[in-house]
Amino acid sequence: MKFHIVTIFPEFFRGPFEHGVIQKAREAGLIEIHVHDLRTWTYDRHRTVDDRPFGGGEGMLLKAGPIFEAVEAISPGFIKGSCEGSKVILLSAQGKKFDQAKAREFSELKELLLICGRYEGVDERVAEHLADEELSIGDYVLSGGELAAAVVVDAVARLQAGVLGNDTSSVDESFGEAGLLDWPQYTRPAEFRGWKVPEVLIGGNHEEIRKWRKSAAREKTRRQRPDLV
Repeated sequence: MKFHIVTIFPEFFRGPFEHGVIQKAREAGLIEIHVHDLRTWTYDRHRTVDDRPFGGGEGMLLKAGPIFEAVEAISPGFIKGSCEGSKVILLSAQGKKFDQAKAREFSELKELLLICGRYEGVDERVAEHLADEELSIGDYVLSGGELAAAVVVDAVARLQAGVLGNDTSSVDESFGEAGLLDWPQYTRPAEFRGWKVPEVLIGGNHEEIRKWRKSAAREKTRRQRPDLV
């Protein structure tokens, strides 16, 4: 799968994608990540990507022109709805909430292009006429879409075949196919400061362990995220 990220801070991504399973997946050729500097598509000496909003108000908006030109230059196939297997996503606080179901949906694509919002926002014509979807990673406001883009890439990339080493890892985890949180996990020692691992986990009865995990996952979900039950 191929990811494209359009940003005014390309150097931001030198760190997030150079560690763990994402870096290993890149080295193995399972995914590609291309970061594009939005200022490449500006033509004044200040390389201006923003301007004041019509009607007044605080802050500056990212202009539509450089963003449209960036997407058109990266691949004509990204123009809204023109190519099956690819999508353009605008990351902003006004978007619908990104979740694991959306990550699984995106994992079936060939290419995903992420536009990182900045400043006070982005000219609305980008959301209306260029982006396939406008997404947010949560009900809070970030300084820009770069951190959100890193989250989306990580969540989607780890669902690609071979990235996690064991393909069932992405099934038996929080927000997996059952829609529940993961069950409580323990490791050695079996007793730590007086707190013991549940006996069922060290008894060797795999059917009982399976039942306990299912029940414990449901209970933890009910306690932590009742909206999921």
